[in-house]
Amino acid sequence: MSATVATAVSAADDAVDNLLDSGRAPTDILVLTSGDQHPWAQHELSFGAESYWRQQDEAGDVFYAAATAAQAVKRPVVVLAMNDGTDEATSAALPAALALAGEILVVCGDPERVNTLM
Repeated sequence: MSATVATAVSAADDAVDNLLDSGRAPTDILVLTSGDQHPWAQHELSFGAESYWRQQDEAGDVFYAAATAAQAVKRPVVVLAMNDGTDEATSAALPAALALAGEILVVCGDPERVNTLM
């Protein structure tokens, strides 16, 4: 999905809504961010990292993490919000997201920029 750095997280949320509306199970979806954590992840991390990562292990819902999080596990669908404007972050986030996507990778960001860094 085409988005700016400022709108990438919102575009990712829209992509998740579309996936859920199309019948995808919440447990199929992992949302990654290349910059600041998604607001949901920030909120959940406020209760501690152990509780936060346990939610991923329990696989009861959509899970949100940083693209570079070593603990993130593969899910059928990965939505990547390119919410960091640096080439370094983008270059690190793309292969990480691709490695975690079992079937589908949705990238929310500037398509021209993403294509030049792939």
